[in-house]
Amino acid sequence: MTVSDGGIERHPVLLLQRLIRVDTSNPPGREAECVDDVEALLQAADVQTERYENEPGRPNLVARLPGRGEAPALLFYGHLDVVPAGDGWTYPPFEGRIADGCVWGRGALDMKGGVAMMLAAFLRAARESPPPGDVMLALFADEESGGTHGAKYVVDRHPEVFRGVRYAIGEFGGFPLRIRGRAFYPIQVAEKGPVTIELVVRGPAGHGARPTRGGAMAKAGDVLRRLDGLRTPIHITDVTRRMVVALADHLSRADALFVRRLLHPASVDWLLARLGPTGRDLEPLFRNTVNATLIRGGDRPNVVPSEIHIGLDGRVLPGFSPDDLLAEIEPALRGDAEARVVKGETARTGVDFGLFGLLARLLESRESGAVAIPYILPGSSDGRHLARLGIQTYGYTPMNLPSDVPFFETIHAADERIPVAAVGFGTEILHALIRVGAAGAT
Repeated sequence: MTVSDGGIERHPVLLLQRLIRVDTSNPPGREAECVDDVEALLQAADVQTERYENEPGRPNLVARLPGRGEAPALLFYGHLDVVPAGDGWTYPPFEGRIADGCVWGRGALDMKGGVAMMLAAFLRAARESPPPGDVMLALFADEESGGTHGAKYVVDRHPEVFRGVRYAIGEFGGFPLRIRGRAFYPIQVAEKGPVTIELVVRGPAGHGARPTRGGAMAKAGDVLRRLDGLRTPIHITDVTRRMVVALADHLSRADALFVRRLLHPASVDWLLARLGPTGRDLEPLFRNTVNATLIRGGDRPNVVPSEIHIGLDGRVLPGFSPDDLLAEIEPALRGDAEARVVKGETARTGVDFGLFGLLARLLESRESGAVAIPYILPGSSDGRHLARLGIQTYGYTPMNLPSDVPFFETIHAADERIPVAAVGFGTEILHALIRVGAAGAT
């Protein structure tokens, strides 16, 4: 990777390929090579940069583009680490190949694609007249493992870096959600809180040669089946209410009546089932969720284990606590498992919509028929760390994805990819946002 490419800011797809070709799988991360390359590009454009490092080889990079002092600073941020690639890819996951009109590779969507858009827009702005206010670009390590060496570290140890920032642009948002023939573009204004739960299932130990029934293994299987069928209670948050109203306001009368029934908890599951894949995407916005992701037990093939440990990945809606989630999964445990919260967070409830109108206008003006709507991120991001400083994050990496390119289905899965056209689309919108800056807030 070199920095000899003249006008690289005009080619965000080339930037994306460069980022994908550095394997920053977390663990272990090793984001330094990506940071080295990005920092060289920024410095070649006479942009001031600073590094903040909690662990050798895992730096965080912050760049600042001075503005005219007419508006508050605006922060763009992303993460350079990715989850491990795994198997089953059509093309090598760290090749960054362009095929079928897409850039393929781990991180194409989550979130090196968004980083490439931000970086290209930032570099382009660095060669133009100053924007209304300072513009910052922060590239973090370790987001996929909670941000201990990334955003959490910088916020905890160097909060002065973000002084004067009220609004930030991060992941995810600005991709199409198709409902009743209309393309709606969610802009993330809130996110769910992460919760890690451990279940312990106990039973009698014994020799593998002697039949054992009703032991820890069997109980664990029963618990897992019940968790798989569990439907936690429906909750209508303020953001989801705003989203449903916005959807209904842009649909036909009949479809609007259908969608508005999502505001009635008793109707939600029935309605989501009739929305097909879109309903599956929307379901996490209406309930706290939990999935079994890890299981361990036993250490010898001829010993019946006395304990099985099951790890659960939970996500709670804004305003709900880890203990609330424990209470909601209790019906599936039926006394067969002990549950404890390993770690967890209560998601922030307050939302500052001050920049939402500008973000919606920029997107809708460039995509015919698009309608921007507020949205809760079903997962969690580095935005929750910045929120502790009073910074409102908007998930906003615009992508005009065609209907045959999946979004959620390939994030953290094989064949992750982003259309070439979508990378350019997002870059243009983010560049326009830089030119207006936080001066466009209401």
